[in-house]
Amino acid sequence: MEEKKKVIFSGIQPSGNLTLGNYLGALKNWVKLQDEDKYECYFCVVDLHAITVRQEPKDLRRRTLEVLAIYLAAGIDPEKTTLFIQSHVSTHSEAAWLLNCFTYIGEASRMTQFKDKSKRYGESVSVGLLDYPILMAADILLYNADLVPVGKDQTQHLELARDIAQRFNNLYSPTFTLPEGYIPEEGAKIMDLQEPTKKMSKSADNPNSYILIMDPPEVIRKKINRCVTDSIGVVNYTDEQPGIKNLITILGAISGLKPDEIVEKYKGKGYAEFKKDAADAIVGELEPIQQKVQKFLSDKEYLESIYKAGAQKAYYVSNKVLRKMQKKIGFIPRA
Repeated sequence: MEEKKKVIFSGIQPSGNLTLGNYLGALKNWVKLQDEDKYECYFCVVDLHAITVRQEPKDLRRRTLEVLAIYLAAGIDPEKTTLFIQSHVSTHSEAAWLLNCFTYIGEASRMTQFKDKSKRYGESVSVGLLDYPILMAADILLYNADLVPVGKDQTQHLELARDIAQRFNNLYSPTFTLPEGYIPEEGAKIMDLQEPTKKMSKSADNPNSYILIMDPPEVIRKKINRCVTDSIGVVNYTDEQPGIKNLITILGAISGLKPDEIVEKYKGKGYAEFKKDAADAIVGELEPIQQKVQKFLSDKEYLESIYKAGAQKAYYVSNKVLRKMQKKIGFIPRA
């Protein structure tokens, strides 16, 4: 008997340009997962999540297509994976409302990201920011996802999704799979180039803090040259040298070499050569992707065919789960 495939769900917001961290920490691993026969993958551009902060409409449209093009250019194959835009599948919004009614305000307001942002915005913080993790729970539970590739900063949201699913299952009958986090070993966390104790983020104030997937080669080289190192002068993989450790992580994720192999390679060599090689590796990895992205973006019809087919499949699968939810809650089925 053929073993049932495990379902994987993940998505990236089109709220800014994607970074090298998104590529090495998420996309490269998604490609590996889709190529394993034991997984059924759903990857989407989570544009509904992006509007929890104000977006310029034309920029949101442009970035949504760019993120889709980056998925394809990075090697996500629409023949093997369901690839779609979140707002094109109405079940996500419908299920989020239903799950809201099974979530406690205390749970939602305890989420670290909400607490941080509400401190920053005060009274003008949007309900969407509070509700964000419940929409994320809907994204995951609608596909009965077994595994969700998440960064460490999202594990709290995944726990909430599990709690909501468990509550619904206990109130009615088993409806949802309880999802688990999937945190890959290699390249899982790429750090800020200026403050290497923080995760690389596109929202950092200093543009030298991150490398964007679409950064031109000369910009990448400049950013690596300017990245913070230390005065020790020895290439070593240690927490005492977070800047160098981060570059070793990046180089390892691209080359497949282990940290100790990279340390051995640069024994007796200075930071200048190490930085130059790291920059060359990043440029070598990203340039072909950038060329493919431009090719995809110049063919809007092809992109449309991908997101339409993906949305149809995603709707078909998720609508079955939504109908089950509605029936159990007590709604009259649609004629």
